[in-house]
Amino acid sequence: MMPIRDTIAGTYPGTGYSHRKAVAMVELTREQVADYLYRCYTAVDGLWCMKVEEKYGFDVALDIDNEVWKVFPKIQARKLKELTGLGNGLEALYDCLTIKMTLEKYSFKAEKLENGGGFRITIDGCHWHNIMVGSGREHLSARVGSTICATEFSGWAAEFGDDIRFEQVCRLCEGAPTCVVQFSK
Repeated sequence: MMPIRDTIAGTYPGTGYSHRKAVAMVELTREQVADYLYRCYTAVDGLWCMKVEEKYGFDVALDIDNEVWKVFPKIQARKLKELTGLGNGLEALYDCLTIKMTLEKYSFKAEKLENGGGFRITIDGCHWHNIMVGSGREHLSARVGSTICATEFSGWAAEFGDDIRFEQVCRLCEGAPTCVVQFSK
């Protein structure tokens, strides 16, 4: 259990004002905290994109979302490298990417290819696609998947080596039974 503090205190610099507010003692498990943060992460990604779409249209929203996903994999990969002590190369990419996908609740199978030829990830459950289907936006899922997934996975590959290549073999969002992505040198 992870206790939440029973008081919240703070000061406002330069004002001389401080406050202390009592709050109820609540205990959350690590799983509950992780689930809360996961749901916030997925919700904010979709909400900001929908709000941009409302104001500027789908094409602009997808373009801006793609720009975000050019940067976000770098942040994720670098943090996982720091946490795991892993460096560059296909093996480190395999380890970090499977950690990321596990944390993000993908349903997937990762397998190394023969003769050190890289690895393949087969995804049979993608929460991003499921969110789009659940929100009645399945008709847009293929456009999002073909753009954002390519950008995201390419970004991951680049973070682990300039010589690592990424290929999308097939996608759930285009009617395939699974997504298949491959990484190789």
